[in-house]
Amino acid sequence: MLSTLRQIVQEVNAAPSLQAALDIIVQRVKSAMQSEVCSVYLLDPATNRFVLMATDGLNPETIGKVSMSPSEGLVGLVGSREEPLNLEHASEHPRYRYFKDTGEEHYESFLGAPIIHHRRVLGVLVIQQGERRSFDEGDEAFLVTMSAQLAAVIVHAEATGSIRSLTAKGQSPKQEEAHFIGVPGSPGVAVGQALLLLPPADLDSVPDKPADHIDSEIKLFNEALAFVRKDIQRLADKLAANLRPEEQALFDVYQMMLSDSALGQEVLAIIQSGQWAQGALRQVVQEHVQRFEMMDDAYLRERAADVRDLGRRLLAFLQQERKQTRSFPDNCILVSEELSPAMLGEVPPGKLVGLVSVQGSGNSHVAIFARAMGIPTVMGVVDFPYAKVDGIELIVDGYHGEVYSNPSEAIRQQYIEVEQEERQLAKGLDALRGLPCITPDGHRMPLLVNTGLLVDVARAQERGAEGVGLYRSEVPFMMKERFPSEREQRDTYREQLAAFAPLPVTMRTLDIGGDKALPYFPIKEDNPFLGWRGIRVTLDHPEIFLVQVRAMLKASTGLNNLRILLPMISGVHELEESLHLIHRAFGEVCDEGIELSMPPIGVMIEVPSAVWQVRELARMVDFLSVGSNDLTQYLLAVDRNNPRVAELYDFLHPALLQALLTVVEGGHAEGKPVGICGEMAGDPSAAVLLMAMGFDSLSMNAANLPKVKWLLRQVSLDKAKTLLAQTLRNDHPLVAHSELQLALRNLGLGRIINPAATIQG
Repeated sequence: MLSTLRQIVQEVNAAPSLQAALDIIVQRVKSAMQSEVCSVYLLDPATNRFVLMATDGLNPETIGKVSMSPSEGLVGLVGSREEPLNLEHASEHPRYRYFKDTGEEHYESFLGAPIIHHRRVLGVLVIQQGERRSFDEGDEAFLVTMSAQLAAVIVHAEATGSIRSLTAKGQSPKQEEAHFIGVPGSPGVAVGQALLLLPPADLDSVPDKPADHIDSEIKLFNEALAFVRKDIQRLADKLAANLRPEEQALFDVYQMMLSDSALGQEVLAIIQSGQWAQGALRQVVQEHVQRFEMMDDAYLRERAADVRDLGRRLLAFLQQERKQTRSFPDNCILVSEELSPAMLGEVPPGKLVGLVSVQGSGNSHVAIFARAMGIPTVMGVVDFPYAKVDGIELIVDGYHGEVYSNPSEAIRQQYIEVEQEERQLAKGLDALRGLPCITPDGHRMPLLVNTGLLVDVARAQERGAEGVGLYRSEVPFMMKERFPSEREQRDTYREQLAAFAPLPVTMRTLDIGGDKALPYFPIKEDNPFLGWRGIRVTLDHPEIFLVQVRAMLKASTGLNNLRILLPMISGVHELEESLHLIHRAFGEVCDEGIELSMPPIGVMIEVPSAVWQVRELARMVDFLSVGSNDLTQYLLAVDRNNPRVAELYDFLHPALLQALLTVVEGGHAEGKPVGICGEMAGDPSAAVLLMAMGFDSLSMNAANLPKVKWLLRQVSLDKAKTLLAQTLRNDHPLVAHSELQLALRNLGLGRIINPAATIQG
């Protein structure tokens, strides 16, 4: 049965249209289950009726004509209950309904399974038998499996517009809007036309072949290396106007990979053994890609994508494929199975408005580049039929990680208004740069920024940041091919500290693991988010930790604006070990004759155990900082990079709000300031609640700072506390969001709230 299932799935996926796929389903399932009838009913959203759309066994002339509501017939019962129905005596069931024209009066046995995609019922798959037959569990499981496969086919058809409203023949059809969930890559919204970029060549299809003339193959491959090096440089130069030098570092990595001592050397060695250039290239690239992908963490997967992209470009030259002349539309939304930074340079300046990638995460190189260039981006879009959307109108919602294809006019108009509002807001918020964040009743709320690259400094200063609440020290580590030396780290940290002096800069010690990994320090785990990450890694490797702390201390000499933050502390014992090593490093620096004072030390509260030990931890340090992203993830047991459960990740969940109150109260009870960083701190409406809770500072991405400042300058602390009390009474995060946004709109403050949050699909 498994081989039959695979064969059917392959045929369905290869079908040229939805109707062809439905016909294959009913024919193959009928044969595989040795039944007399197999039929597919699809739910027409316009009429809310299940319409017969394909059958093998009933009268084919009734296709598109027979329909029933969710309250009618056995099909309606399967759809409304959202579970299979297995009947040996169907005609005796009270919900049985006979349709004369179908010719089904003599079919007694009935087995139906709902077709569901992400909780939305799309239709019902049915098999029937004339004689009384008891379908067994295997039959039921097979039909449920086919229903799941059919759901994906239907959703793809919706996305491409190939599915039409299920109206009677002769009525005008319309395209159906489809909605897909991914991971936010870069904030903002975009409405535009999809442009599909496929890989220039397929490495996997290259066969092994002996070289006729080894010297000729070597010459050809060297020419390919030179061509691709030049092409990568051209793309880097083209993007230079939009990126700062630090953000172009990835192109230097590309050039290193293409050097004679890296990929080039390995390929040439295989050519010299007798393999033709294309086969040698395929072998080397596949080995590198497999090695990276087997490590099973996000950053290394992105490096695999880089190698694969370069391999495709080299292969395209070797195959003497020339790029086709491509017409880039205005308002171009670039779509690919796996976008690479180099692909961004293909689009003429001023035309690129959005990005959609089927693969990749919010930490991918493309996402980093997109944020730097201000391009709304959605990564890791589940079930998105990327190969069939070329030329179709798309909406990219980079705030929530959502993509709409063939949007309705209502949704389209709402997102166009969002785009216009954002442009107007950006102009108005520039005037706030030099103003402090003070509420109408005089409460002062310091707004800090999260940084990692040097380019973040300029953006933070442009937006009036009052310091750095979180410097991600792992970013410089991720941009190198080895651990940076103490001197290299010191110079990097000095640039950050000096740029903000005398304002405080909070530097988090190395936080790798989970979705952040180093290519030269692989961490392979089945469950990386609950594994070896953060302080657990550096405590196991004190040589790494001590070097980093010494570099931070030396970088702060004469500036005295350093604050050190420890990530992923789960208990007192880890904090004690960390403090011991920090004091050891401080002593070593002092022994070198460097005069400095011990900087403030803080703990990140991002593990649930730390919430319930907050007072014990606070007594041992100088300040606390909540990592809202990880704390939300761990409290709700939701992987925030997994689009299939993205809707469960919500920072207004009652459990998280109560945990935040516990942290603030515990820290203040010990006389220690408590800050918060992450997505929640950068959300304007959530920032109102955080201020009311008593947080002493908020740290966010620089792009969000002006909106947060504008809103907090309009809301008094007393009013914020009233809104917090109302929010805490809710037991459902969606209700909490709705009521909070409504309250702010009633105060005349709705224009600053994330506009996309108010859109109704």
